[in-house]
Amino acid sequence: MRRLTLEGVAPVDAARAALDADVDELESATEDVEGTDTEDTEGDDAPGGAPRPGRAHLRALPGGGAGGPVSAPPAPGAPVAVAGSMSARVSGVVDAAIAYDQARCDDLLRLGADEDPSTWWTQLVEPAWQRVAQRTVLAGPGAVPEVVLATAALQALRDFTEAHEHAVVAAGGPPPNHPSRMRKIVLIFAAADEVVPLSAHALAAALAAKGATARIVTGPASTHRSLELVTMVRPAAVVLATTQRRPDLDVVRAVHDGFPELPVFVGLRRDDAASELPLAATVQRVRSFTGLLHEVLAVVG
Repeated sequence: MRRLTLEGVAPVDAARAALDADVDELESATEDVEGTDTEDTEGDDAPGGAPRPGRAHLRALPGGGAGGPVSAPPAPGAPVAVAGSMSARVSGVVDAAIAYDQARCDDLLRLGADEDPSTWWTQLVEPAWQRVAQRTVLAGPGAVPEVVLATAALQALRDFTEAHEHAVVAAGGPPPNHPSRMRKIVLIFAAADEVVPLSAHALAAALAAKGATARIVTGPASTHRSLELVTMVRPAAVVLATTQRRPDLDVVRAVHDGFPELPVFVGLRRDDAASELPLAATVQRVRSFTGLLHEVLAVVG
């Protein structure tokens, strides 16, 4: 358990791995490690990516589920199997993020041209993001699991959106910035202090997949600056997309006060946070990501 926690495995998973292992497995692992030269045990993997002897028995699950088998991580560059249940794929993403395996995380989060960004977000990325955020990890300098996951997710969204836009143009449709597509643009704000607004980017990609145009407001956005952006862009709808439980709603109030007829959608799961929203027919609170997508599409068409 001590060795696993020093390698970055959460204490609860390290304890579970140690308790679930058979005595024979523990003894075998100890004998293998003791019988290996010091030079061979300094790293986790042998040259070529092969696991070191004795490491596989308890090299478990950063991010694994309770009661599941304990196994060694795949060798760097090995083919990634994404088949199986979605929960297994989520665990694989969490494992890759905590192991700082960017290539594997990229492969697991790749968004195919025939996939739905909404399903991809709600069933894969968001659960993995929440599980990584709940982990306490002993990390080295420059190693941040959330950055690994966010980098892979954002790259997947960029690749998907670019491929989708190329397909639209190839089929005879207008380019992304054509005036005909900008008339019903959706302006998506992230909550203040949300460092990586993944849900906002996922919503923009989901809207693009349905033929809508959306832009995400990044960087500092004070209430004054937000009103300037709305005045300049003239969006068909404004959205606050966030994974925060109690986000700052100043932007929502400012936009509603400045443009009372403009539809404003806010993703809020907590009922007590919704009490801070302006009471108006044009300001709608939506509990789920999928519901938020459908409500916005109902307005922009």
